[in-house]
Amino acid sequence: MLVRFLVGLVLVYVVVVSLAWGFQNRLLYLPHMGHEHVGTPTDLGLAWEPVTLSTQDGLSLDAWWVPAGESRGNLLFFHGNAGNISHRLASIRQFHRLGLSVLILDYRGYGRSEGSPSEAGTALDARAGWRWLMEAGHAPGEVVLFGRSLGAAVAAELASSLADEASPAAVILESPFRSVPKLAQRLYPFLPARWLVRFGYDNEAYVERIEAPLLVIHSREDEIIPFGEGQAVFAAASEPKRLLETRGGHNTGFLDSEPDYSAGIDAFLNEEAQLKRP
Repeated sequence: MLVRFLVGLVLVYVVVVSLAWGFQNRLLYLPHMGHEHVGTPTDLGLAWEPVTLSTQDGLSLDAWWVPAGESRGNLLFFHGNAGNISHRLASIRQFHRLGLSVLILDYRGYGRSEGSPSEAGTALDARAGWRWLMEAGHAPGEVVLFGRSLGAAVAAELASSLADEASPAAVILESPFRSVPKLAQRLYPFLPARWLVRFGYDNEAYVERIEAPLLVIHSREDEIIPFGEGQAVFAAASEPKRLLETRGGHNTGFLDSEPDYSAGIDAFLNEEAQLKRP
């Protein structure tokens, strides 16, 4: 009986490991959690225009351009792994109040964008957003890269890839993780997660190459990505850099921590990125 019980446990474990291996795309990318738009910047009284971005592999991405009247710079916004751009209206309003024009895009497979998400794909999607800003006449030194959660890895990868080209004005990473394998092992210690994961998104490696001023934002109360992950990313980065500690949950910290959240970003933009209000 004991042997049968142990064999049964092993079989269950093998099944769990196999499911984790086979369905990891669905665990990381959650575009199905909100395909439809729930609003537009019009609902906030903000002027905006729809934008279609073209990726280097021939896909069309849905994006919004939300200009600020007296802009101090432009923010390229990369959101997290669930929902779509319309679920980020509160964040868009925050950045608009900080005097930033915002270009926010949906990754491939998200919202109204074509294709299916992948690590290589999100890198191409980020490049498409950067290229649109450059072709619209915005100088690299006027652009801030911002990413939250998974979007922090997308922003960091783009900033790293730009190190040999033209550096952005600044990079803001909110709730970043060290890498997907390290985070997975931390969250699922009972699985050989580090060896199962097919994704990298290695923020610690990315930030080593970032030359622009860096702001890392993280909450000690983050229930999804532990605060220690953000600390490790911050420690791996070169100067100039700042760490803004917030409060609140993973998906609500930027609201729970107002007005300190916006004040911290404002000071960083003024003092490190040299993007002062007009």
